[in-house]
Amino acid sequence: MKKYLLLLCLLPFITGLNAQPSQKLITVIVSPDHTDWKYKTGQNATFTVQVLKDGNPVNNVIVDYELGPEFFPTEKKQGVVLKEGKTTLKSSMKVPGFLRCKVTAKVDGKNYEGMATAAYDETQIRPTVAQPQDFDAFWSNAIEEARKIPLDPKMVLLPEKCTSTQNVYEVSFQNNGYGSRIYAILITPKKPGKYPAILQVPGAGIRPYNGANYGDDVISLEIGIHGVPVTMPQEVYNNLMAGGLNHYWSVNKNNRDSHYYKRVYTGCVRAVDFIYTLPEFNGETVGVTGGSQGGALSIITAGLDKRIKFLAAYYPAMCDHTGYLNNRAGGWPHYYKDQKPAPNEVETLAYFDVVNFARRVNVPGWYSWGYNDDVCPPTSMYAAYNVIPGSKELELYLNTGHWTYPEQNQECVKWMKQHYQK
Repeated sequence: MKKYLLLLCLLPFITGLNAQPSQKLITVIVSPDHTDWKYKTGQNATFTVQVLKDGNPVNNVIVDYELGPEFFPTEKKQGVVLKEGKTTLKSSMKVPGFLRCKVTAKVDGKNYEGMATAAYDETQIRPTVAQPQDFDAFWSNAIEEARKIPLDPKMVLLPEKCTSTQNVYEVSFQNNGYGSRIYAILITPKKPGKYPAILQVPGAGIRPYNGANYGDDVISLEIGIHGVPVTMPQEVYNNLMAGGLNHYWSVNKNNRDSHYYKRVYTGCVRAVDFIYTLPEFNGETVGVTGGSQGGALSIITAGLDKRIKFLAAYYPAMCDHTGYLNNRAGGWPHYYKDQKPAPNEVETLAYFDVVNFARRVNVPGWYSWGYNDDVCPPTSMYAAYNVIPGSKELELYLNTGHWTYPEQNQECVKWMKQHYQK
C-alpha cells in the first residue's frame, strides 16, 4: 500500500518529464567498449553496432551512420550493409567533449535509430559564454523593480482535486508589472502545522498543470510561466503555442530588458515570494525542481534567490548557447545551430544563459541526465555543471536521451525528501 501511495504521489511529477520511449520492433544497439562510456582525450572509443529483431541479428541490414562530436559529425556514411547485423566503428577526440555514434537502420521501408555517446574528459569542459560585468547588478535591479509591484495573490479552491489530506488551489500573483501574472497549482497539507515547500518549474511549451504532489508533509507550487491560467483545455494552449507564443524563447532575444525570459526569471523569484506569504509555510525551507527548461529554471532560481535551500534538476536546457559559435554543441533552444546571431544577441543572451547562474549556486543540488540527449547535449550541460561551486551530485543514466526512467524519478524524490525533512 505504501508503494502504491508513493506512485500516486509521483505520477504528476513523472508526467511532467519526458516519458521513456516505447519498445520498437527493430532494436538498434550501439555499445561503447568502456562500460562507463568515459575516455581520455586521444583514446580510441570502439562502438559495437547491432541491429536486432526479436533478439536476433538482422542479416544484410542496411544502415546509415554518423560519427563525431554532437551535431558536428566528422564521418558520415550511407547504405552500409551489415551482413550479420553487426559491425564496429572507431573514433576519438582530442579535446574534452562528447563523441556520438548515431546509426539508422532501414528495415521494410522504416527507419530505426540507435546511438551511444562517449564522454571525453567531461569534467574539463568549460563554458564558452561570456559573463557580463554587470550581471549581478542587472538581475538585482530586475528583481527590485518587480517587487515594487504588489503580489496581489488570488487563490481558488479546486474541490474536485482536493483529497482527505490535501487542499488544491489554482493561484495567481503579479510578477513584474501590473496585470502581468503568474498562474500556478498550489497543494497544501490539511493537517495544521508548518511545512517546507517545493517550487516546481516547467519544461518548455505551454500546457495545463495538475500540481506536483510530493505527499502530505510538504507544500508544492507548480507554476506556469506564460501569464495565462493553467486549468484551461489543452486546445487553448495548442492555439497559443501555434499563435502568439510561437517560439516564445526567441522573443526580443537581442534586448535584455524585453527578452521573454526576463519576466520568466523574475516570476520564479516572485513565486518564492508567494510561498513566503502562505500561513502553512515554515518560513525557512524551499527547494526548486524541474526538467529541461525546468532544469534550467531550477538552476537559475537557485542562483538568483538565496532563500532556495536545495535544487534538483533534470537535463537542464539553455546552457552555453555560444557553444555553436565555437564549433561545439550548445544547449536548447539551439539559437546558433543553423543561423548566425543578430546584432546584440550574443551579449543579450549571456544575461539569460544558465552557465552564468550556475556560477552562483551555493546550495546542495541533485542533477541527472544521460549522454544520449540530443535536445540538451551533454557538452552544454557539463559546461554549466562544472562551474557550480555548491555541493552537487550528478546521477548519470547513460543510455537516456531527453527522458527519464521511473527509478530516476524515485531517486530524485528520495533525495529531495532528505533535504526538506531535515
